[in-house]
Order: sequence, then C-alpha cells, then structure tokens
Amino acid sequence: MHLITYNAKLTTTILFRLKKIMQKPSIPKGTRDFSPVEMVRRNYIFDTIKSVFQNYGYLPIETPAMENLSTLLGKYGEEGDKLLFKILNSGNYLSGIKDEELQTGKINTISRKISEKGLRFDLTVPFARYVVQYRNEITFPFKRYQIQPVWRADKPQKGRYREFYQCDVDVIGSRSMLNEVELILIIDDVFDKLNIPSLVKINNRKILTGIAEYIGEANKITDLTVAIDKLEKVGLDNVNEELAQKGLSRKAIDKLQPIIKMKGKLKERFSSLKETLKDSKNGIEGINETMTIMCYLKDLKIKAKFDLDLTLARGLDYYTGSIIEVKAKDINIGSICGGGRYDDLTGIFGLPDISGVGISFGADRIYDVMNELNLFPETQQATTQLMFVNFGIEEEKYCMPILQEIRKAGINTEIFPEAAKMKKQMTYANNKRIPYVVLIGENEMQQGKVTLKNMETGIQEQFETGKLLPKIIENFSNK
Repeated sequence: MHLITYNAKLTTTILFRLKKIMQKPSIPKGTRDFSPVEMVRRNYIFDTIKSVFQNYGYLPIETPAMENLSTLLGKYGEEGDKLLFKILNSGNYLSGIKDEELQTGKINTISRKISEKGLRFDLTVPFARYVVQYRNEITFPFKRYQIQPVWRADKPQKGRYREFYQCDVDVIGSRSMLNEVELILIIDDVFDKLNIPSLVKINNRKILTGIAEYIGEANKITDLTVAIDKLEKVGLDNVNEELAQKGLSRKAIDKLQPIIKMKGKLKERFSSLKETLKDSKNGIEGINETMTIMCYLKDLKIKAKFDLDLTLARGLDYYTGSIIEVKAKDINIGSICGGGRYDDLTGIFGLPDISGVGISFGADRIYDVMNELNLFPETQQATTQLMFVNFGIEEEKYCMPILQEIRKAGINTEIFPEAAKMKKQMTYANNKRIPYVVLIGENEMQQGKVTLKNMETGIQEQFETGKLLPKIIENFSNK
C-alpha cells in the first residue's frame, strides 16, 4: 500500500514538472515582442521622426532606464505616482523593516524603505534632472531630442501599454512662444511624412486656471483639470459627477458647462472666452498666448488641422502654459502626440526659473495607426533588397566579391548560406519579401554572365556580370 501511494505521488510530481516544462514561455501583460517585419516598420517611424528633429536643430541625449524615486515621485500628480514601477533594493531588501511594520500593512511606508529606484515614467522629468545636473556644460536655450522606452503600471488595453517608446523633443531656457510654433511645425512635418492626417488640439493651463477662478473654485484647479481631461473618454455626466465628488459646488459645476460646451468659429470662441475670463489675469494671459501661436500657424499654412480645445488639460502636474495634443483623424486610438510648457520643472531639482516646452510622439500608437490604415511603404517590408542563390562551393567563391561590391554601393544584399534545393531558397526569398534574386550557376560563370530575377513579376534577365550593379541601382532608383 505504501509503495502504491509513493508511486502515485512520484507520478503526480513528474507530471506536474513536465507540464511546467511544456508550458510556453510568456511575457508580462502590457509588453510586446517585435518580429523582424515589425522592427523594420518601427525603425521607419523612428528614422522619420529623428530626421525631422535633426532638421530643426535638435540634438540627441539618452538617460538611464531607472531613476532615483526621489527624482520621479511627486512630478506626475497622485494618479501618476501610482503608476510608477518601483525596483526592489539589491540584496536583502527587507533587512531594514521591522516585523511590526510588516504587520501594520502600511504599503507606502514599507515601499519607501525597500525601494529607492524606479523605471522612468516619461522622458521629461529625467530631462529636467539632466539639465540641472549638467547645467555648466549646456548652452541655453538647449534643444534636445530623446527616443527611448518608458514604463507605466497601467491597465493594458488597445493603444495603451506598460512598456512603450516615446520620441521627445524639448527646448529649455527660453520663454518665447516661437518654440511652441516650431514644435507644432515639427508635428506637421512628422505626420505629413508618415501620411497620417492629424488634428492638433491646443489649450493653455493659464486658461484652465482662469476658468477655475471664474467658477469660484481656484483652489480646486487640479481636481478640475483631472476631471475635464477625461471628458472624451467618459462623457460630460461622468465628469460632472467626479467634480461633485471632489467637492466642487453645484453652482460652480453649472457655471462650467457653457465653457466646456462652447462651439462656433475660433474667432467667436476667443471673443466669448475673453469676455468670460476678463477678470482673470491668468486667463487673459493664456488666451493671448494661444492666439499668438494660432496666428503664426495660420500664416504658415500648415497641413494639419488645429483647434482650441478648452477641455484639454493633459493630466501631468508640471505643465504651466501651452498644452498640445494630437489625434489621428481617421482612427479612434487616443492621442498620438502631446506635450506642453513647464515653467519651473528644473526648480524642483535646484535650478529655478528655467522655462521649457516639449512634445512627445507615441511611437507605439503611431505604429498601430499606420498598421491599421496600411500606411507603411512597401519598400519597408524587407531589409534585404537582393539575394544571391547558392549553387555550391565554387559558385559561392565566385559570387562573394560581386556581393561585396554591391553591399559597398549601399544595397542590402545576402547570399543563402548553403546550397539547398532551389525551392527552399526561393521560398526563403519570398517569405522575406526580397524583391530581386541573382542566379549564378556553372553556365553563368563560364559565360561571365548573371541572371537577375524580379520576384514580383517573375521576369528574368541575363547580362554580363559587370552590368549587374548598374542594373540593380537603376531598378531601385525607378521605384
């Protein structure tokens, strides 16, 4: 009986371990792997954005994936702080925690003692830290761009990930409204190059401050902005309910309604807004700043549509002036770019009165938009432009110098690594969407010729070996 019981337990243990071994590995929710095709497309987005940044005189920097929590906490508001990924201290991270502290269950207190670092939430706060840390080495105004991943402990859903890339461009050390205009020109150029029709929404935190003063709730500005920023997602009734729960009076909520429902031509809305906020210095200043930006944009005749959106608040606490958000016109996926002005973010780190303004392109959402609308160029589907078929050792030796000459001309070229069956090699070329294949067998070597096959049309041409490179260059220049 004991032997039977023992064997049953052993069998169960073995089956359990086998099941664990056979389970497919996985990745955390909200993160993604990217295939070669996806990476080629993503790099197309990154390269396009980077080229525009450089065209406007911005320089690249990088910062670490992790920052001290003292750098990150308190910069994104209460909601943002909850979404920070914290990193446990190395070694025995519980060594400094007393048993009675663990029993109290005070998570925030314990968290501060066992975790001193966190994954960056965005690129703007690390940038402010960078500016302060290297202020003696920087020439102001400092124009920088940064393309790196960020992490947020958010609930994963379509267009919202826990790990995603931001493509930031900022100028710090200048209060000129010309910087906001230039950033919107960058937005226009990027989405024009990517063929994404876009709508640029513009507002100003000073206008929102003026609205809070007008409705008699100046001390509730944060609650007001957090709530109305959700208007598009949750609807007006839910926004009003949240405002009431936050302690805004019914009178204040009623006074707010005509403002956030305001419609009509841009000129009419600005006129009405000026009359409404005439007693608010902040409000009038914000209106004038926004009108200045839009006057520039009107004269520049940008391709993107732009509009005033009084419900646009951008939930991050560090914005103090202009705020910008971009939506793709043909798809509902949330903002694909956003940002604004922050007048004293560096002051938190000991360098006060340094104004900055920046925007961030959401590369992952841009990818989803382009993928759904089929906007990626066909030429971006493959990195290899030309493949040499492998017929054997002698043919390999013959092909290699030719192949190297073509590579040096800037054409992405490879040779199949072994003399496999022709069907296998052609299937490989088709699967990688390689547009042209070169065939050099024994007969071609004897005649000093090559055969070039267009994989799309199936047409084959034969000509002298020396004419291969000019022919390839001609074919690609005609595409």
